[in-house]
Amino acid sequence: GSNVLKMSSSIKIKPKTAVLKIQSALPCSPQAAIKPQPKPSDKLNPKTIDPFGAYTRPPSAFAAIYAKGGIPCRLVHGSVKHRLQWECLPETVPFDPLLLTLAEGLRETKHPYTFVSKEGFKELLMVEGATEKAIPLLPRLVPVLKAALAHSDDEVFERGLDALVQLSAVVGPSLNDHLKHLLTNISRRLMNKKFRERITVALQKLEQYGGKATVEIIKYKIPTYCSISS
Repeated sequence: GSNVLKMSSSIKIKPKTAVLKIQSALPCSPQAAIKPQPKPSDKLNPKTIDPFGAYTRPPSAFAAIYAKGGIPCRLVHGSVKHRLQWECLPETVPFDPLLLTLAEGLRETKHPYTFVSKEGFKELLMVEGATEKAIPLLPRLVPVLKAALAHSDDEVFERGLDALVQLSAVVGPSLNDHLKHLLTNISRRLMNKKFRERITVALQKLEQYGGKATVEIIKYKIPTYCSISS
């Protein structure tokens, strides 16, 4: 009788230990590693999202504002060239924050943001009274333009350079106090033959709009610069 009990108890224990061994081995099995069973909750679990996926990158601040209608102009595709259509007269739009937002957009690399930011910045500075509206914004505008001029993308740099010249034409000598912060990144691109002529023309325009004091500031950062008055 005791032998039967021993046998029955051993029969009960063995299957349990065997089951435990199989369960512990499952996660390490190659099949489990290659084909994990998806759970319904996985779709909602952020851990299952590929961080390097094409669609997980959040939109830039400019793109988000544009999508929400925060920029009162839209791109109109023409047969020859594109243009901007303003939802209201640019003269009626507050420069703060729109001019700053458009300046931020100069660092965009995707269409239509590239065109809207570049053209919008230029057209806003063309409105009547732009000088009085833009000068108070210079301490906040200059760091944004500096970031565009420091960008690795050549087209972003070019947009930043054009925007700087456009701003200089509007604010004149008022830009001189901030100019030294922008010239470092410009001088770096001057080493590239591709940009030499374009930068030289831009510096001459900065001198034209900024006056004699601008020459000293430019020469301090770019000693090889030749003044238009010399």
